Amino acid sequence: MGYRSGYLESLSVNDFFVIPKHFFIFEIIEKRKPLKETARRAGWIGSNILFSKIPKAGQIFYVENGKEVSKKHVLSKWQKTIFLKKIKKADVKGWILDIMNCIDSLNKKEFSLQDIYNFEPDLKIIHPENKHIKDKIRQQLQFLRNKKYLDFIGQGFYKLK
Repeated sequence: MGYRSGYLESLSVNDFFVIPKHFFIFEIIEKRKPLKETARRAGWIGSNILFSKIPKAGQIFYVENGKEVSKKHVLSKWQKTIFLKKIKKADVKGWILDIMNCIDSLNKKEFSLQDIYNFEPDLKIIHPENKHIKDKIRQQLQFLRNKKYLDFIGQGFYKLK
């Protein structure tokens, strides 16, 4: 949640968003150092949520830039990724979220298969056990197309819905 400067005077919220639980995988949780022995809760280990690893579709705003987001838009955003709820295997969900993040980093609605192939070196680092990255990219794009997250335009081009 973000507040405007001088929020105590106006008591207004600038940004408020939620992350559906189906976006939470181990890779987005960062373990913190345990509290010191002198701390009241000595040994307690907290965690941080790595927001940069959550696709934009997983950040559902209720208030954005000080304006309330319409109920229709909020519900639409929830429905767009509800398919992730049914995916229980962490590695499968991890791949889908990684491809969604690749798409997000392009910062455009329409993109090519080659645009996503350009992330192959990054994906090799994240998934060193996979020797067929390009095949996996195509598989995940087909999955996202089948779940109506994006459209296949043709000749290697896709469009976000």
